[in-house]
Amino acid sequence: MKPFDEPSPPARPEQVDSSTPFPEFLQTFKETLKNVFHVREDIDQLSARRGLPPYVLREIMASSPLSTFIPAEHGGRGGHLRQGFALGEAASYESLSLALIFGINWALFIQPVAKYGQEAIRGAIFEDFVHNRKMGGLMITEPDYGSDALHMKSSWTEQDGRCHIQGTKHWAGLTGWADYWLLAARHSNPSKGLGRDIDFFICDANAPGQRVVVEERFKSLGLYMIPYGRNRIDVSVPETHRLVPHRTGINMMLDLLHRSRMQFPAMAMGFIKRILEEATSHCRDRLVGGRSLLGYDQVQARLARIQCAFTVCSAMCVNTCERAGLENNLASQGLLANAIKTCITDLMQDASQSLLQLLGAKGYRLDHFAGRAVVDSRPFQIFEGSNDILYVQICETLLKQMKVAREKNLFSYLNSFDLTRRTSGRFNDLLDFEVDPSMPQRKLAELGRVIGRIVVMDMVLDLGERGFSKELVANSLSNLQQEISTLLTSYTFETRIELIDPDQEHPSWRNFCV
Repeated sequence: MKPFDEPSPPARPEQVDSSTPFPEFLQTFKETLKNVFHVREDIDQLSARRGLPPYVLREIMASSPLSTFIPAEHGGRGGHLRQGFALGEAASYESLSLALIFGINWALFIQPVAKYGQEAIRGAIFEDFVHNRKMGGLMITEPDYGSDALHMKSSWTEQDGRCHIQGTKHWAGLTGWADYWLLAARHSNPSKGLGRDIDFFICDANAPGQRVVVEERFKSLGLYMIPYGRNRIDVSVPETHRLVPHRTGINMMLDLLHRSRMQFPAMAMGFIKRILEEATSHCRDRLVGGRSLLGYDQVQARLARIQCAFTVCSAMCVNTCERAGLENNLASQGLLANAIKTCITDLMQDASQSLLQLLGAKGYRLDHFAGRAVVDSRPFQIFEGSNDILYVQICETLLKQMKVAREKNLFSYLNSFDLTRRTSGRFNDLLDFEVDPSMPQRKLAELGRVIGRIVVMDMVLDLGERGFSKELVANSLSNLQQEISTLLTSYTFETRIELIDPDQEHPSWRNFCV
């Protein structure tokens, strides 16, 4: 069912249009979320069942929040990153699922169309978003080619000025809901087969010949509000619906994905802030052994780590707002984008695990914020690039740069690298070694984790220099320094744990009891 099909609900809070000053709009938007999630519905119960009551999403979309991401010439607020991040923060404070719905529309549809869409159709699509509350998503992933997107089998051919696209896509957020899709496919040549480059096409799911067939709806482990599934693509779109890359299609895809990864902190900021508030409130009020939980050292350690996550996320928000504008091509910024995505999603999961640990059995429920936070934040470490893979890519990128610079010593290179030179000095003894380019993949991942956190430390240091809380910055730097030192110890540990033949029969412990 489409999320806009039920009759109009009772009166709602006054809505605003795109001409309303952003601070006023943001405040009204927050009040709308409180009304639908805490007055008209119980978000804890709402989040424990799949989908959304149609009127809830209609209420949220009534003020056209997606107009925040749309260029002003098409009736939007201008697509300013600071405003987009503020909207994402407000949404994620109440619901990580809602923040992801906005993130999908923003980074995976609106921004690519704004930058690469043809002028002939861009305006009509964006005006549809603003005036008719339409939504859009992206389909790249295929059942047999998840992270290996460059070998996708979806294909397209040109027929009479139209592009015919065929294939199967799955795990696209907003499956069955989105009105518009960006479809990724490779050109099919009868004599040469599938081309190496990747093209993107805008599909209007409500137009004739462009219907995307949902073959299966997935029962996802978390993020219940968002529909996922397997989709069969057999559509024909006008040639004007093809995105126009500035260089190559692969370069365009990297620019798109790197910008999206750099905007993950927008979805994390409110979520982590809510975790910090929930954890602090519980520990202040909960008495154990005659005293508040807040007085116990181990509890303070967990709260301090959540504070660190809050500070790191704040630093990332500032960094991205200044680096990730559409005027910049981010295709070459893989190391930075991957460092932001991996570190913030690890922190989201760690913070939610700490909250659940602090709340104990009280939080171990799907209809409680703590339990929901754990399962909803976990897939962020997987989608848009599994963190394990991205950590390897971080290290591989650094090794390539070191090779070009003809530098083998890790500290020497990091001490001159623009993303790490201000913080690498804190680890001069630990980093003072030559890197082996032929190290096994597991070591690449470990070192990539280290590099990512050193990059993040630089952002936190910069945030402190701008006047952010000295105490929070100092604690965050200390926490990151401790984590990096631990990771480097693991990296330098030489004994390799080998996989024993998994097909052999594994002995039972019962055979060894006296």
